[in-house]
Amino acid sequence: MFRACALLVVIILAAPLPGLAETIHLVPDDNASWRPSNLFSFLRPQHYWGERFVDITTTPPGATLDLFYVRSNFQKRYEQADAPVHVVLPRRTRAGPRDAVTIRAFLEGYRQKQTSVRVAASDDAIHIDLEPLPNTLQAVAHRYLAGRGELVFLTKEALNVRVQALDTGFRVILDETAKSPEAAATLERIRSPLIEDAETLQLGEDLLVRIGLPSNLVDGVDLRSRPSRDELRDLYAYTVDIVPSTGVAEGVQQARAALASLSGAAVGSCALRYDASLRNSLDRAALSRALAPRGAFTDKYLRAAMKRLGEISPGARIRMTDGSRLSPQNPIELSAAMSQPADAEGYLAVLRSFVQKLEPQASRRATLRGLVAPESDAASFEEVAAAAEAAERNCLASR
Repeated sequence: MFRACALLVVIILAAPLPGLAETIHLVPDDNASWRPSNLFSFLRPQHYWGERFVDITTTPPGATLDLFYVRSNFQKRYEQADAPVHVVLPRRTRAGPRDAVTIRAFLEGYRQKQTSVRVAASDDAIHIDLEPLPNTLQAVAHRYLAGRGELVFLTKEALNVRVQALDTGFRVILDETAKSPEAAATLERIRSPLIEDAETLQLGEDLLVRIGLPSNLVDGVDLRSRPSRDELRDLYAYTVDIVPSTGVAEGVQQARAALASLSGAAVGSCALRYDASLRNSLDRAALSRALAPRGAFTDKYLRAAMKRLGEISPGARIRMTDGSRLSPQNPIELSAAMSQPADAEGYLAVLRSFVQKLEPQASRRATLRGLVAPESDAASFEEVAAAAEAAERNCLASR
């Protein structure tokens, strides 16, 4: 009767806790050397001869666990599993006094943590609390125009960044930084004449961003980086400028010619219908941030486009949504318009026409998004841009 009860206790103690999804056997192929202390194991038969296990849980759950069985500083066994997990170990009589299990837990967005437990100890449950990484990639913006581009990383804390050139592009490593789902989704869908593909990978506590460049640019791109601060949103920004070694001057000339060729048709009544639809569908604060001067290479083009808007608008004035009129020839009034670009009627229509004259068909929508909504998801912008174009077509059809 006593033996039956003892067997029942052993079975209950060795069973995994409810909800544990996996059982891992971390038992070396050989036993530890016999030692005299084993003679006294009969004093605690359940402790020494009973099944040995440890239940490992983490907060948050689902962390990846590296499990190492170490004896005399040598690794005897290794397994990997996802928490929670039930780990079966050798009986204490078959383990050495210093045999231990080292547990290394890591989860995307959290600091890696390591702990250990002796096989001879009484611990049968270990809980690991993981700490979030100190920084998070909140948003990513990409702008391309006239042969140049930039990639902007926005985080809550100051960044420690490394930019490394690759044979097929470059990679950006953000130390101790996690990624938000929104930033990751935006980044991995970025495409332009300067970016062929992009992907993110969490390497331990660091975030790696790999950017693939078109084959004709890999050997001729200059990467320039600079930190800055977004005071309004309390965010830190790190910008990587992508500058081809050739063709930049030609791109500037083409951009000037494209702006000069714009006529009043770019701000006709139906074009203004497109402009209003797109402006009302985009977040006003985000639109203002995207179009306001901020020291980027696109600033000169945006200012020139605002000036051209005034030149081709009725009365040669920039009309604001509050009814005011600003002269593009007056530097003060032009600066006033640039300080509130989201309120300039026809400005988005002018930028659309500017991009159409400058860029090939395949990259026009992405280029425009980079100017007016660089942090938005490509699919979301496609939807609002398509709706704005539909409003313009309906206007033309009704005339």
